[in-house]
Amino acid sequence: MNDYIEIQDNYDRGNGTTSSGFLTGATTLSGVMTRVYIWMTAALFITAAAAFLTVSSPTMLSLIFGNQIAIWVLIIAELGLVIGLSAGLNRLSPTAATALFLLYALVNGLTLSVIFFAYEIGTITQAFAASALTFGAMSVFGATTKKDLSSLGGILFMGLIGLIIASIVNAFWANSTMDAIITYIGVFIFVGLTAYDTQKIKAMTAAVESGGDVAMSRKIAILGALTLYLDFINLFLYILRLFGRRR
Repeated sequence: MNDYIEIQDNYDRGNGTTSSGFLTGATTLSGVMTRVYIWMTAALFITAAAAFLTVSSPTMLSLIFGNQIAIWVLIIAELGLVIGLSAGLNRLSPTAATALFLLYALVNGLTLSVIFFAYEIGTITQAFAASALTFGAMSVFGATTKKDLSSLGGILFMGLIGLIIASIVNAFWANSTMDAIITYIGVFIFVGLTAYDTQKIKAMTAAVESGGDVAMSRKIAILGALTLYLDFINLFLYILRLFGRRR
């Protein structure tokens, strides 16, 4: 009944890289995996364009950052879109899933425009380049390695929960040493998640392709793009904090 959850659970139990599982050790990208990267790149472009256009428009800046209600509406909308897309994947049509993903990328660009006020454009550019290289290297590793990375999932997830809790605590404590520690740990966690998620998505796409479910393959491509998009955005934000710290 729930093909996506079944495929995901199989990988999380460590069945993703065995000879009878989803991955066979092939290093070439499947058609679905290629679409994952295409949609992820498109979403990043939409986010960057939305952020740049927002910061270039006094009207948009006033509308978004001149009203606390608008900020909260955007944040809640982001959370709702991610939860809706992830939880409702099986009920959504491929077209609806794509629309929600691109809408999320647009809304995220509106909120991320704030980084242009916190950092110089040169710092942002350098952080983006470093993030792209790091993400690319780890994603290639995750897609090509024959080592089963499924066991890392629980560790990385617990690390992410700890990172969120520590960030909330330090928001009130405002300790610079703790902030630095959180930043470095954040980089390591999302570097690991990039490799783990890439292998997991590759396993899921292989399973869907072997089943011949075209509609599900399109939706898996969108969900995979969302997952890697989030990995990249968070990696970029933590690296940006490191680069900004050195400015």
